[in-house]
Amino acid sequence: MDHTNLPLLLLDNASLSTALGVGTFKCEYLDFEEAKGIIESYDPESVLKCFSNASFESVIYDYLDIENRLFEYAAPTEMAVNQHAIAFKVYVTPSGTQPVIKIKTPEYVAEAKKVQNIYIHCQYIHREL
Repeated sequence: MDHTNLPLLLLDNASLSTALGVGTFKCEYLDFEEAKGIIESYDPESVLKCFSNASFESVIYDYLDIENRLFEYAAPTEMAVNQHAIAFKVYVTPSGTQPVIKIKTPEYVAEAKKVQNIYIHCQYIHREL
């Protein structure tokens, strides 16, 4: 893929608002395979991760099946003209079923309760002007 000399930004909900500060953008939804293909088309040195949540990062690698290439962290800034980004948008909803799992051992009984569902979808963003 022919890329400009600008890095691909990986964004989350919080960094997205900073990246979209000024400009005209084209946005389109991606499935996980498309997101994976775009990320893997860049050299690892040309990808900047603009979030620092390690558990969020592991979810991305697990669901996109991308090798963790230890992308460099960069504080989010406004996107440059012709720069591209992939935003991982996270939605958390309460669990509708809330099952309880009981763990019994000779010494104790413990419970774990499902309290929320986490959904992630991907969006491809290109700053045009």
